[in-house]
Amino acid sequence: MIPAPSGDEMTQSGAKPSVAGLGIDVAAQDWQRSGHGDGTVEVAFVGGPAGTGAEWVLMRVTGDPEGRVLVYDRNEWECFLDGVRGGEFDDADG
Repeated sequence: MIPAPSGDEMTQSGAKPSVAGLGIDVAAQDWQRSGHGDGTVEVAFVGGPAGTGAEWVLMRVTGDPEGRVLVYDRNEWECFLDGVRGGEFDDADG
């Protein structure tokens, strides 16, 4: 069995790390909320492993029983924001 790459190896190879691979304390992040209550989207901006210059955006939904956290690189985050600004996610039904 091939061992899973560490956070440093994943970043250097261009692959996106998991939260565990980033080696951060999720609870200690400065989470920014989109609203109140369960179902609210929260994002946090974190640096990557030392020396890589990488920066990551974490996203989670409050009240998620599994506590899932998604990891996006800055390019993916900027593309998402462009889509929001362009109305890509607007409800067509009004």
